[in-house]
Amino acid sequence: MKNHFILLITKIIYLFLKILGKNGGNFLGKLAFDWNPNIFKYFKIDCPIIAVTATNGKTMTNNAIAHVFKTADKKVISNTEGNNMETGILSTLIKSSSLRGKINADYLIFEVDEGYVPIIFKDLHLDTLIILDFFRDQLDRNGEVESLILKINEFLKTYTGNLILNNDDPNVARLGQANPENKNIYYFSVDKYEFATEEIKEAGEGKFCPFCDERLQYEYYQYSHIGKFKCPNCDYGNNEIYKLATNIDLKNRTFQIDDITYQTKFNSIYNIYNFTAVISCASLYNINTDIIKQSVSEFVLNNGRLEELEINGIPTIINLAKNPTGSNVSLRILNEDDDEKELLFVLNDNIADGFDVSWIWDINFDNLNNVTRIITAGTRAYDIAIRIKTSGFDYNKIEPYLNLEEAITNLYKTSTKKYVIANYTSLQPTRKEIMKYK
Repeated sequence: MKNHFILLITKIIYLFLKILGKNGGNFLGKLAFDWNPNIFKYFKIDCPIIAVTATNGKTMTNNAIAHVFKTADKKVISNTEGNNMETGILSTLIKSSSLRGKINADYLIFEVDEGYVPIIFKDLHLDTLIILDFFRDQLDRNGEVESLILKINEFLKTYTGNLILNNDDPNVARLGQANPENKNIYYFSVDKYEFATEEIKEAGEGKFCPFCDERLQYEYYQYSHIGKFKCPNCDYGNNEIYKLATNIDLKNRTFQIDDITYQTKFNSIYNIYNFTAVISCASLYNINTDIIKQSVSEFVLNNGRLEELEINGIPTIINLAKNPTGSNVSLRILNEDDDEKELLFVLNDNIADGFDVSWIWDINFDNLNNVTRIITAGTRAYDIAIRIKTSGFDYNKIEPYLNLEEAITNLYKTSTKKYVIANYTSLQPTRKEIMKYK
């Protein structure tokens, strides 16, 4: 009766929020979780649950999987707006359930914060877990990346469902050995692309074998520590690959898996990894290949994550970057574009961002390709401006503004192509100001 009452109250609140044009975010889940931390057990779920976790890329991958399954006429419930901690997922379940906790769906597909996987799926039966990557992120909340990996490794020791792992991230591939009894391990990989390097160019993790402590050997690096590696001592990293992306053509935005060519709207190696995970998942559930191709070709995110806009005729690319790797990936995309361009970098240090912004010193601002001006904004506009100056970029071409509206007004004083990088709490305000300027 208590759980029934909790659902009744939170559903009434949700109705009022909808009337006010609000979504509720984590609020409903927070209320329910505060009243009963064991409320997840109340839900009656008879369909597979698919979860995506990672430091970077989980929103896009989760939403793309949901799009594929919806295109295949499956009834999908998903937290496509984010809200990926226990309260956010609980909010999604509350909105979608009956008062008795019954969920009517073919699939539940969730993006899950990497620190909350063991908490959420203690009480919900997980059918498939997809892990994309692990990087240092929000150290004042998460701690070092190894602590997160160990938490998930502990959870996986008793997990026997499908486990889809990025074989090109040594921090992820190691988790395939967490439970030797689990035979449902599927590794995916992406072949070397045009801008891969023989030496690491950005900050990375996982330089040593987690099993014998030998230094890992890389054939090439795609970005950060993602690449083709193996341990010269115990052969760690040499796994059977379930899905391999080949013939990567970022200019034409195509790649191949199993001799099938996929077209996307994205031009980043980072997103080729995400789509390879999407295709791996869809293949496990026997989604028709033509449906997968169609879904991949038409999928866009349009929420500031590699979003391409035209603002008064000026090409503008916006991307979220909440840690060094996300920033470096964004700068790779910028550097792989030979057009003349200008950069806006917006950096906040609010609670959700983490107060510690020392991670900006792991961003590689060296040798920016054809960037004629950089504008910085946000609560830490001057910190990021100083970081860019110390990289050797001409300080006369760096303009810091604490006022976001002023920054964007000055950004569009020229008609040069724009790249915009914004961290977590600055992303949507920046996008809103840009759209308002339009």
